[in-house]
Amino acid sequence: MNAKLFRSGVFGFVLVSLALFAGTAEFALAQGVVGALPANATARAYGNSWECDSGYRKDGGTCVAVILPGNAYLTSSTYGSGWDCQHGYRKSNEGCAAVELPMNAHLGSVSGDRWLCDRGYQKVGTTCEAIQIPANGYLTESSTRSGWTCERGYRASANDCVAIVVPENAYLTATSYDSGWECARGYREVDGACNAIEVPTNGYLSGQDYGQGWECARGFRANGAACVTVEVPENAHLDFSGRDWECNKPYRKRNLVCALVD
Repeated sequence: MNAKLFRSGVFGFVLVSLALFAGTAEFALAQGVVGALPANATARAYGNSWECDSGYRKDGGTCVAVILPGNAYLTSSTYGSGWDCQHGYRKSNEGCAAVELPMNAHLGSVSGDRWLCDRGYQKVGTTCEAIQIPANGYLTESSTRSGWTCERGYRASANDCVAIVVPENAYLTATSYDSGWECARGYREVDGACNAIEVPTNGYLSGQDYGQGWECARGFRANGAACVTVEVPENAHLDFSGRDWECNKPYRKRNLVCALVD
């Protein structure tokens, strides 16, 4: 037999065999998908899998109908019960129970499954009780703690608002904690009073709560309660702080003078 014809025949046989095998595989796969597809299900566009139709949920290898209790609606989730309660209801056992609103309350969530007290009331157990506001107090938007706060110039003490006593040379602060006041500029607190800060000649108020409350001007340095002149030697200049000196280049500090170094 001609070798060329033999090779051509073998090659053709292989091609036909492969085509038959592929067709058989496709048929088997299609049969597998169709055969595995339960009632009320749809094959997915990818893979050899399926999903339950709307109104049904997966239960093992089947799709069972979702039983809707009263005041419920179908969800798009394929997990869980397949339903949720309508606004104003919440899950209870196998059904939906109405959210019971006490007096002076309203539904307080997007899902509508819980309640909050109206403004001016706070939750006490399963009821909403009126917030008792003391004189010189007002309602806050916070539902925590007392539900009220004191007006400016007053601070909470137990269930009352008491006036903040501001000493001379002081002013009220925006906060009601601590003393509720601060000393004016040029004064500092000492034992509940505001005492004047004694600024020496050639000094100025620092505006800081710590230290002496003042600093010396440039060219002067603190010495006790006074500002004394910084003595700058020859071939030197005031440093960046203005309270000391450093040598000009190429001089270097030697004790209290600036000298050339070999």
